[in-house]
Amino acid sequence: MREPTLWILHILAGIIILIFLGIHMGIMHLDTILTSLGVGYKNPLSWSSVLIRNKALFFTITYILLLGAALYHGFYGLRNILFELSLGKSAQKAVNWLLFFVGLFLFIYGGYAAIAAYVI
Repeated sequence: MREPTLWILHILAGIIILIFLGIHMGIMHLDTILTSLGVGYKNPLSWSSVLIRNKALFFTITYILLLGAALYHGFYGLRNILFELSLGKSAQKAVNWLLFFVGLFLFIYGGYAAIAAYVI
């Protein structure tokens, strides 16, 4: 029962990545189209636009959600690739724990950066 649940979470993480990466692409790379429609930022890479996005709670939450989804999706995919190497049970357990702690560290670090950008 554990593997099907992890696989469903992997697919849901991919859907979250698709949605939030689509938002990112629209805001950052389709600025001409969005500003002609009256939304978006004139120059999304300017420092003032970056500061405005950092102060918006919506962007802080989406950055953290995208970070978590991307880390889970990527590390679960890497885990499956490594497990296809016919590792022993102890090696599989070591891979699980290593990926968990590396992912947790990266999530805490990235989450801290997103929250710090919002607070400052």
